[in-house]
Amino acid sequence: MPSCSLCIKHPNLFGKSEKLDVLWDKGLYDSNVLIAYRKPRPEWLSQQSFSIQHSVSPEIGVHGVPVDNYSRSGSGGVNLCRFSAGLDLSEPASSNWSSKTSVKFEHVRPINDDGRSISRDLHGFPVTCSGGYHDSMVVIKQESRFAKASEHSFTRFNLQIEQGIPLLSKWLIFNRFKFVASKGIRLGPAFLLTSFTGGSIVGDIAPYQAFAIGGLGSVRGYGEGAVGCGRSCVVANTEVTLPLNRTIEGAVFLDCGSDLGSGRYVPGNPALRHGKPGSGVGVGYGLRFKSSLGHFQVDYAVNAFQQRTVYVGFNSIGS
Repeated sequence: MPSCSLCIKHPNLFGKSEKLDVLWDKGLYDSNVLIAYRKPRPEWLSQQSFSIQHSVSPEIGVHGVPVDNYSRSGSGGVNLCRFSAGLDLSEPASSNWSSKTSVKFEHVRPINDDGRSISRDLHGFPVTCSGGYHDSMVVIKQESRFAKASEHSFTRFNLQIEQGIPLLSKWLIFNRFKFVASKGIRLGPAFLLTSFTGGSIVGDIAPYQAFAIGGLGSVRGYGEGAVGCGRSCVVANTEVTLPLNRTIEGAVFLDCGSDLGSGRYVPGNPALRHGKPGSGVGVGYGLRFKSSLGHFQVDYAVNAFQQRTVYVGFNSIGS
């Protein structure tokens, strides 16, 4: 998909090592502007960063319509215009743990494909929690990371907890958590990677806050959110890679995921209306190419409806 981007960095804004980053990305259907300001700190204090962000993107995971036996998700006519501003505090890493706390104000305004504000989707169901044209909230987010690696294995764990604070009566109040646990083990020349993802949300919820299941990084063989979307989710991934030569690896994988029957608790029940199954399994194989510029990946996946999908991805060095 065609896109363009601009990045401006200032390493010493006021002469005391303050850093200013301005990032702008524009795609065919989405855009993002981020301004971040970071102050220097002693090693024993938290890193402070103030950021302002504005983005517009299609909401496919929840409101997208599955097509081609759930292998793709078409537009449901809902896009999200987001504005956020807040403070990030990154704690100094200790041993294998690191953590970050953020406090942000968020304003979410759904729009249609013509850029007009909407309060309901194409079927007449609300797309916000408030029932109006926008939702506002103050969110406190705590993220903790654990990472440990050796020559033959690694272990990673990430936990995110978000709390919506109702400073005003119409602002959202909720508690949302998500975790990702992964383990990699070398088995002779092969490498086994397993990961498990889960999450849940209680309290006020807008449809766009639901967990979307399906797609690259979730259950391959399905379109984005084509498996389901719910208040809760679990996703398991297993992949085995084997080197074919110095720069190419072959891979086989198995992905599965479920909304644990929570799709009906999302306002308007978009998963049921779009015929999403609520659970799905994808299997396939692929190739991994390593170069000095980055890693190139091709995956061929088959879902439970025997529909085949090819995924192509590229990760630059350091991204």
